[in-house]
Amino acid sequence: MSKTVEERIYLTTPIYYPNAPPHIGHAYTTVFADVLARYNRLMKKKVFFMTGNDEHGLKIQRAAEKEGVTPKEFVDKMASVYRNYWITLDISFDHFIRTTDNYHERVVSEAFKKLYEKGFIYKAKYSGWYCVDCERYYSPSEYILVEGKPYCPIHNKPLEWLEEETYYFRLSDFKDYIISLLSNTDIVYPASYAREVLNRVLTEGLRDVSVARPRDRVSWGIPVPFDPDYTIYVWFDALLNYVSGVGYMYNEKVFEEFWPVVHHVIGKDILWFHTVVWFSILKALDIPPPKKVIVHSYLVNRGLKIGKSAGNVIPIDYLIDRYHGSDGVRYILMRLFNLDKDVEVSTELMDSIYNSELADTFGNLVRRVGVLAIKKLKGKVYKRDVDDRIENTIHNTISQYIENMEYFDISKALSNVLELGKTLNTYVNDTRPWEKIDPGRELYSLLEGIRALTIMLSPVTPKAASKISESFGFQMVSLKEFKIGQIERYNIRDAPILFKKIQAEKAGEAGSENPPSS
Repeated sequence: MSKTVEERIYLTTPIYYPNAPPHIGHAYTTVFADVLARYNRLMKKKVFFMTGNDEHGLKIQRAAEKEGVTPKEFVDKMASVYRNYWITLDISFDHFIRTTDNYHERVVSEAFKKLYEKGFIYKAKYSGWYCVDCERYYSPSEYILVEGKPYCPIHNKPLEWLEEETYYFRLSDFKDYIISLLSNTDIVYPASYAREVLNRVLTEGLRDVSVARPRDRVSWGIPVPFDPDYTIYVWFDALLNYVSGVGYMYNEKVFEEFWPVVHHVIGKDILWFHTVVWFSILKALDIPPPKKVIVHSYLVNRGLKIGKSAGNVIPIDYLIDRYHGSDGVRYILMRLFNLDKDVEVSTELMDSIYNSELADTFGNLVRRVGVLAIKKLKGKVYKRDVDDRIENTIHNTISQYIENMEYFDISKALSNVLELGKTLNTYVNDTRPWEKIDPGRELYSLLEGIRALTIMLSPVTPKAASKISESFGFQMVSLKEFKIGQIERYNIRDAPILFKKIQAEKAGEAGSENPPSS
């Protein structure tokens, strides 16, 4: 890969279905993608980060009918809701795409027409079990039986039997291509997810998939360009956002700049669509596959994947209020983050992470060192030789942090930073700078450690990082540019309390197994 390509990255979240406000599950994915975007900016890469909403389909149509508004009025309102939540959580997206955007609808229509003309889309009759929430058909090997009745394995709801004429995409044509891609590349990460999909393809093969719905049943969507009696299937529509958002079919310069470095961030529940179906559509359109599909596991509450259908949603507002703003929420979610294993969420666990790591280790360190610098040196800490223990720990931590971030293991990278914080706190206790007449060397060593720590935490806790750099008088630099001893003089203006410890709101809550749900 050329140097030019390596200095760029295009990051996407799934586009979310806005039939209800976002919750902790949406935040889990979106904050992770945002941390990757901020980290890559920190590494001096040109980043294009896109999130957005999937605004067509039967669920939206029904939600709008329930509220007595048009689907467009409904999705316009919900787009503002989602944008506001992402702004509250400091999501630094470069573009918020909506599938009702005119340019996107044109791309979907043209892509559908192109595939039809190439013979990859054809019309035929279909009958099968259908999930309205997923907006997809389920084969017998995919659905589960509850008291002998077919149920959706994701939403745990009865499936509906549908018989209708529809348009199909020749997914079966791409079996060998998909097997080769999953077997011989590292596109899907972690690799266990690639093996999971590959095993299913090898066992079941590939069946052609329906890519349209009768317009008299699903009117809210993009019409099939050559048959207005049909609406393009919402998943086909939604997947194309990844190419339409970077200029496919209308701005080839931008598309050629960013598509080769696209990294999709998804949850494991949409793995099949984002591998088998998406890779096949791209191949049919003569577009190379994505560079990477990063897959993460579930957050679990009360033993079930968090979701509206399960009734175990944890509201973002609750998290923001309890953990005193976006930084606390972002940090907790990223410490919980796991690519491979589902993570059970509880108030007790989240409180423990916040209090022990943010308030005690990081917050207390910044407060202690700031107060000491103001009290002992009137806030002016000049450059000195940095203690070897601190210098070696900083270098080792940065190296480990970068390695883990490059493998998308944010929780482990934060563990590296946490160890540096603990080392610095121990150094304060061991050297006892409050007892020295001139603790300049000790405080400069500590401040260099705090500077490194702040830069590494900045993708996760951007507000706190900005507060520390302002209060201690240093500029944030790229980790590529970081060097020990860069700062000639620290000017400590304030010793901020960054993270106020939280207490249980009522007796027994801190030990509660489950946070409140909406």
